[in-house]
Amino acid sequence: MEQFIARQPILNIHQKLFAYELLYRGAHDFLLSEISGNRATTNLLSSAFLTKDIKEISSHRPCFINFTQDLIEKKIPLAFPESLLIIEVLEDVKPVESVISACREMKKKGYRIALDDFVFDRKLVPLIELAHIIKIDVRLTPLDTVLQTINRLSSYNVKLLAEKVETRQEFDLALKLGFSYFQGYYFSKPENIGIQELSSAKVNMLRLLSEVAKKTTTLNKLHGIISSDIAISYKLLRFLNSAYFYRLQKVKTVRHAIAYLGETELRRFLMLVIISEFCSDKPDELVRLVLVRAKFCELLGEASPHNSLSSELFMMGLFSALDTMLDSPMDQVMEKLPIGDLIKTALTSKTGICALFLQTALAFERNEHAAIDKLVSELEIPLAAIRGSYLEAVKYANGLI
Repeated sequence: MEQFIARQPILNIHQKLFAYELLYRGAHDFLLSEISGNRATTNLLSSAFLTKDIKEISSHRPCFINFTQDLIEKKIPLAFPESLLIIEVLEDVKPVESVISACREMKKKGYRIALDDFVFDRKLVPLIELAHIIKIDVRLTPLDTVLQTINRLSSYNVKLLAEKVETRQEFDLALKLGFSYFQGYYFSKPENIGIQELSSAKVNMLRLLSEVAKKTTTLNKLHGIISSDIAISYKLLRFLNSAYFYRLQKVKTVRHAIAYLGETELRRFLMLVIISEFCSDKPDELVRLVLVRAKFCELLGEASPHNSLSSELFMMGLFSALDTMLDSPMDQVMEKLPIGDLIKTALTSKTGICALFLQTALAFERNEHAAIDKLVSELEIPLAAIRGSYLEAVKYANGLI
């Protein structure tokens, strides 16, 4: 039986990808409430390390994985490579001698240990002394408590990870407080609420995006756009020669690439390149996020009664963070693009059938189980179709970035 897993990015102080936390999403019925912590973690480990190539899922980055007290005492992490695994000790794990002993042995063997949802307690000192990273929920924890915790931890050799960082302001505050790592969705919202003038470079890229998005644009025009830009040509050839396509012979010319991809995929590729330019001053992970989201929405659409919308769903996912990328309200960005009302309505007012697919992708990213159940049922998406769709989207993104 296939398992559902997803990932959340963890960034460093430079907003570069440091690691992922792998999250268990359940099996065919999504009844996570009926699955124990032990089973969730063992199923995740089996799927990520044994069934799938963990490097494919994690883009060669280390993975935070939750471990229960029972799994720690049994030293289950030792069965997996220390370079790719960060042992996340859940908040309800008791600092008993069997746990301390197991963690001490794993640390000696090169494993990194993180304490999840940390609230300071003197009983936890033996674990603090063994930990490399301590995670603090900065949204649920009052600022005074965060400051007290940071002060108490200052004498220990640990790095702090801020969880639930959802705005740029929260990121800036956590950075000032001395956090080294950041997890959350602060890059999924505009950094500034006020309307900003776009730079001339971004205006030009937006015009180019507008041209690519037009249904009347011809292959000759697209060829001209690619041929006149060495960087785009290079990225196109690199994409087609990536592991995603499993090609026996390399694609060596732009014309060959265009013939191989076809108009639809070529438009998508160009839109991605343009969008990546918008993110030159944003976390790199933002591009990967929207690309995974776009492919995931498309795959869900193909498996639903609304399969005729799959192309629109891909574009919607790709454009779902344009407001953040351009530091401008979504409705104003949409006014500048010649795209259909279905996509515009989904992204601006969050209504319509396309919006339901985007909400499904967001719920999956954020581990909102009840919302996933409701949306999957409403969209009539067979559960079997969801299995593997997220990992397929991840694989697709890895081929591009």
